[in-house]
Order: sequence, then structure tokens, then C-alpha cells
Amino acid sequence: MKTARERILLVENDPEICDLIARQTLLALGYQVQVARQAANAIQEASRFAPDIVITDINLPDLSGKDLLVALNSQGVSAPVIVIAQKGMENDLIQAFRLGATDYLLWPAREAEVVAAVERVLKQVRARRERETLARQLKQTNDELQQRVRELTTIFAIGKAVTSITNQRELFEKIVEGAVYVTEADAGWLLLRHERDKVFTLAAQRNLPKAIAARLNQPWDDGISSLVALSGESLSISGEPLARFKVSQLGQSALVVPVKLKKEVIGLLVVVRKEPHPFSASNRTLLEAVADYASISMVNARLFRALEDRARTLQQAADVALANERKKADLINGLQRDLVQPLSKAMKAIDSMLVGETTRLNAAQKGVLRSAMENLQTISNLVQSLKGED
Repeated sequence: MKTARERILLVENDPEICDLIARQTLLALGYQVQVARQAANAIQEASRFAPDIVITDINLPDLSGKDLLVALNSQGVSAPVIVIAQKGMENDLIQAFRLGATDYLLWPAREAEVVAAVERVLKQVRARRERETLARQLKQTNDELQQRVRELTTIFAIGKAVTSITNQRELFEKIVEGAVYVTEADAGWLLLRHERDKVFTLAAQRNLPKAIAARLNQPWDDGISSLVALSGESLSISGEPLARFKVSQLGQSALVVPVKLKKEVIGLLVVVRKEPHPFSASNRTLLEAVADYASISMVNARLFRALEDRARTLQQAADVALANERKKADLINGLQRDLVQPLSKAMKAIDSMLVGETTRLNAAQKGVLRSAMENLQTISNLVQSLKGED
């Protein structure tokens, strides 16, 4: 049995119709059903209840179902509408479809017919939601990919600089510039350990105060890097815990990454932010990639594999959505084929009666046949128009 919890708004003032559709059919199948007796109440309920489907009678005590369609559209209610009409109201149904109705029920109807109409419309609703979800995912993924591309481009440029720039000072400046960019920091610097006395000196900087920048190639202790040099592990710290370190004079959030050679710390790469906004795990990973530029190719390979996996997943989802669209098109085409032949036969039969039985039919009977012919022609035109839209 159906266990879906889609919301359905039923606009109907006939107690028997309400009971059959709401209690006997839809509630029994697990749907959430809200009943409105008048069109005015239906507009309020549609805004509050946010239905997935609206089922409305064409004949209502205050406004007609067609007027309700116009009102719902004006209020921005996008839920598809199933209209209920008595047999013989085909012209009203056609007008309702022109106003945006999605499906219809000819009353009296059986429970199975109600379920079939609801399922037809819900299938469209679910397909639309899947497409919207996929579109959002594609946009989010595209944004993430663009950000990753920018980050990878910066890291690649640093890796290229490592192999092409012979000036060591220029190379260090390029590394610090890239570190500040990929971590969205306000300032950064690189400390390198002197081989003889093991003291860390300022090798490059970006956006540091002039007094500190003037100490380039001289020993400098920022008050926090020495801890990372001892532990050999990256450190991210911000806010109040950072206040007791000297580096807090430069910013309220800091990220320090060791530069290692065979597990030995030979340098320290530091970035800071003026605001106490902590560095993320992604910032830390990127900064470690910049510091350990020897492994850039491995970082690139891992990120590209992740991008390829995500692209493959999205392509599979797109293929499924396309297959569903094709099934829907096949269903519509089959329905069109099934309708064209019976309509043609019926019109030919009526036409032969009008032409061949003129002596046996009185004026009233001819009028009825002509009216039936016009209605069949209207339905045939509707089928043809649907075919053209497909």
C-alpha cells in the first residue's frame, strides 16, 4: 500500500464527494488531506498547507473552480490542480485546462479513478522536484568546482615556480603569496631554520607591519611557531586562546603548518586573519599542500579523482532523469495513439448518420448529432495540440 505523505488540498462542498475522495480513498492510502468547503477558504489553506496537489470542483458555492485556478495562480500557488466536473461539462474542462489545470475527474467517479488521477499528477510533481534538486546540486557542485579550480591553479603555479624560479627569495615570496590566497588570510610569513644555529629566520612575508618586514633574513619569534616546531603538527588557533601569544598583535586567528624534510621540521608557514574567524579544515589542508610543495602532484591527483567521481555521479543522475523524461514522452505518445483512432471512428460514424440517414432524423436529432460531432472535434483538436506540444 502507498505510504507517501504528500499533501492534498480538496476543495469541495458536497459531503458525499468529500467523503469518497478524502476519507475513503486518499486518507486510507496515507496522504495528508485538507478539505476546504469554499474557494475563499481554499486560497488561505493553500498558502498555509502548501499542498502538493489541489483537487477542486468546477461548481463551488462562491467561486467556480475556474475562478479558483486564476486566484491560485495570482497568489503564486504552483501546485498542480485536478478539476472535478460532471459528465457533459467538457467545455468547462477545456477552459479549466487553458487556465492551468493538470488533470480532471468526471463525476461520478470510482475510487480507482481518483487514485489514478492523483498518481498521474504526483508522478509529474516528483519528477519536477527531482529535476529541481538535481539543478541545485549541479549549481552547488559547480561553485565548489570553481573554487577548487582556483585553489588548484594557485597551488599549481607554486609548484611550477618551484621548478622554474631560481631566485630563492622570489620563490619564498611566491609561496607566501599563494598561502595567503588559498587560506583567505590577511597576512602570512615563512620562517626557515638556519642550518648552523637552528634559529628560525624570517624568509618571506606578506602584509606584515614595516617594523617586522624590515627584519627579513633575521631571526624572529612570533611566539607560537616554536610550539609547532616542537610538535611537528599543524596548529589552528583563534579568539581568546590566541591572546596570550605575541602573534595576537597581528591578528585574532592563526594557522601554522610545519615545512618538513624527511619528518624533520625545517620551516614554518604561518597565516593570520584580523578577525577571530577560525581557519577551516580545508584551509589547513591547502596550506599544508603549499608548505609541502614536493607532494603537490599527489594532492592534485587526489582532488581530480574526487572531481571525476562527482562528475560521474551527476552524469548518472542526469541519465536517470533523461530516461524518466523519455518514459513520460512514450506514455503521452501512447495515449495520443489510443485516442486518435476511437475519435476518428466516432466522428465518421456520426458523419455517416448525418449524411446517410437524413430522411429518418428530425431536426432535434440532427442537432444532437452535430453537437456531438463538435464536441468530438474539440477533443480531437485538443489531442492534436498535445501532440504538437510533445
